[in-house]
Amino acid sequence: MSESIVDTRSVVDTRERPLRDLRVSVTDRCNFRCRYCMPRELFGPGFAFLPSSEILSFEEITRLARLFAAGGVQKIRLTGGEPLMRRELPTLVGMLAAIDGVELTLTTNGSLLAQQARALAEAGLQRVTVSLDSLDDTVFQQMTDSAIPVSTVLEGIEAAAAAGLRPVKVNAVVRRGVNDHTMVTMARHFQGTGHVLRFIEYMDVGHSNGWRLNEVVPGAEMVDRIDAALPLEPVKPGYRGEVARRYRYRDGSGEVGVITSVTDPFCGDCTRARLSADGTLYTCLFASTGTDLRGALREGADDAALAGLIGERWRAREDRYSELRSGETVDLGRIEMSYIGG
Repeated sequence: MSESIVDTRSVVDTRERPLRDLRVSVTDRCNFRCRYCMPRELFGPGFAFLPSSEILSFEEITRLARLFAAGGVQKIRLTGGEPLMRRELPTLVGMLAAIDGVELTLTTNGSLLAQQARALAEAGLQRVTVSLDSLDDTVFQQMTDSAIPVSTVLEGIEAAAAAGLRPVKVNAVVRRGVNDHTMVTMARHFQGTGHVLRFIEYMDVGHSNGWRLNEVVPGAEMVDRIDAALPLEPVKPGYRGEVARRYRYRDGSGEVGVITSVTDPFCGDCTRARLSADGTLYTCLFASTGTDLRGALREGADDAALAGLIGERWRAREDRYSELRSGETVDLGRIEMSYIGG
């Protein structure tokens, strides 16, 4: 390994934040049309998704992942779109699992998980996070704009747990007047199962979701609602950069979390980079521009040059969108969440 790659371990951004987490989008396609991510009127039959020639190959993803790991990344999360729509995904998982010292996880909508959980676990995947916004089929299908029932996602969660991908984390995006009335029902369902339920404030990612501040249910309100039915107490963060504020049930039956990017931002401890399906490096979920790594890869750049690009971009990183969010930032250009994962 070249000295320049080893040196990137000490790289921090302009706010002294190290690079520790990498989210890798393996596809920009999804079989859901969630209103807050890929609304059907914009992502309909005529939408031009990336051609396969523009998407990073498994070998290209693995090469970049090794460089990120050499630069200090300790966790790699596969995202999409819906990552389980990428063909032969267990093959990529096996390639990434061979990288020493890296935790390998995946975020999915769960619709294809029951069929793939075992193969993913056997390939080396360690944990899985499943997006599930409600247990009510009517609400769920309204939010996902799909005909897939909640039972399919629940089957996927249980298949993942049975395959050893534990604890399964379940993420629910909460929108006022849409699914906030189902939060306590969800908490009751997952309490005592060993799965970890996390509620996420509705965020203004991209420009296609019609985000409005009055549809945000603050994390503090979420906690109050759950605590009133199922008493909670706070839990200390497990590591720097942990985005969920954790609470455990006072009766010892598990825990729940809230992710408060809008009302209580955590930019100061954000250690995440994102690699899009076409090989663009983004340093914030709310970024408007990125750094093209695919071009350098395919033009023959060696590992030292690629590591230099990554390190240079991270050193220059100033991102703190959620701390600056205001009326002046609402219309700023931002990449769509379906392009770089959540």
